[in-house]
Amino acid sequence: MELGFVGLGRMGMNMVARLQRDRHRVVTWDRAAEAVKESEGRGAVGAASLEDLVKRLGRPRAVWVMVPAGPPTDGTIKVLAELLEPDDVIIDGGNSYYKDDARRAAELGARSIHYLDVGTSGGIWGLKVGYCLMVGGEKRIYERLLPVFQTLGPADGYGYMGRHGAGHYVKMIHNGIEYGMMQAYAEGFELLHKSDFGLDLRVIAHLWNQGSVVRSWLLELTELALDKDPELADIKGYVEDSGEGRWTILDAIEKDVPAPTITASLFTRFRSRQAESYADKLLAALRNAFGGHAVQRTRSG
Repeated sequence: MELGFVGLGRMGMNMVARLQRDRHRVVTWDRAAEAVKESEGRGAVGAASLEDLVKRLGRPRAVWVMVPAGPPTDGTIKVLAELLEPDDVIIDGGNSYYKDDARRAAELGARSIHYLDVGTSGGIWGLKVGYCLMVGGEKRIYERLLPVFQTLGPADGYGYMGRHGAGHYVKMIHNGIEYGMMQAYAEGFELLHKSDFGLDLRVIAHLWNQGSVVRSWLLELTELALDKDPELADIKGYVEDSGEGRWTILDAIEKDVPAPTITASLFTRFRSRQAESYADKLLAALRNAFGGHAVQRTRSG
């Protein structure tokens, strides 16, 4: 099959490589010319611009957009909408907010251009094991592009979720769950690390993946990280978030669904970014004020 591909970051480049493995014709573009050149080395056809990419594709065209969510994705789709023609397809495979999908689908639909939102999970390991693809939009367009999904995903690793927005909605909840799972592993392994048994945490991570009810791919990655550096000495405890956890919590609030685990995991990430917490300072000051408890000073005097 033929596919345009916009966005050649770590994930995008690996997706292009996987598509080339099954001999799809892939036309690529990225703002970084060196990335386009690298994709050509993997067998893709490089384009000099979005306009050039569209010209190099036969109709009906399909263009996969794999750029950061928000303005970069909206901007790319807006430009493509001016270049594409009726019955062409734009696929957003990034981590877009699902509420944006209905708007985009309506805007593109006014031009008779189709739109699919594809929640994509797999990270940098997707090249080897495949990507889990959660697809929203018109079912017949999903079926038109099945050869692409069959290449990118492992067996049973892709599926049609429903109308526009369903793909990104399912991916959003997926990532919210991921936040909670990662936090539980992190807290458990800190307890193991602080025990007085001299435990080998890498051995435990490996052991738990052998039939345990907590076995998972995240635990496999834990084992790999601990094998490389058991003390994680080269890593700062600073944890970013990419938005899906926040959107999941907002969705829980809108639906009156209690989601304390996911909420706590996101707030813990916020706490990780504070070198000095004002809240903790105030707690110390209050304990000193009502009980005379000692406080640690930042300077003498």
